[in-house]
Amino acid sequence: MISIKQLMSNDHNHCDELFIEAENHVLKKNWSEADQALNHFINTTLDHFRHEENTLFPAFENATGMTSGPTEVMRHEHQQLRQLINDLSRTVEEQNKDRYLSTSETLLIFIRQHNMKEEQVLYPMIEQSCSQDADELMKDFINKDKSSAA
Repeated sequence: MISIKQLMSNDHNHCDELFIEAENHVLKKNWSEADQALNHFINTTLDHFRHEENTLFPAFENATGMTSGPTEVMRHEHQQLRQLINDLSRTVEEQNKDRYLSTSETLLIFIRQHNMKEEQVLYPMIEQSCSQDADELMKDFINKDKSSAA
């Protein structure tokens, strides 16, 4: 059986690495590289959100009947994170290092708190309530990683 928590936590770490790469380019004012790295971070993060919102959260809600609990909170936080990501993208377009660093600090604090809630609370709940379906729930997510590595 696949560990949802482990796979999704690993993806959080991968997104963090991409975020750091983008920030390192911003610090050096390598704007073209910063834009590329930030777009990679954005695409990977939004894919992560989509998998949660379209696959994991609905499976959890169907298994538990709980639709206004932790998944609702996570969806709301995803919306807030999307806004911060949009703001961050704008600062790269403007080549505004100071605004980028300020916005990235806010995003980093928020996303770390968000990821901790998922890793310590929600993913274990999903694994417990959907244990028999874990392989199926993660199939597309795993295949996405394999196809992007090829």
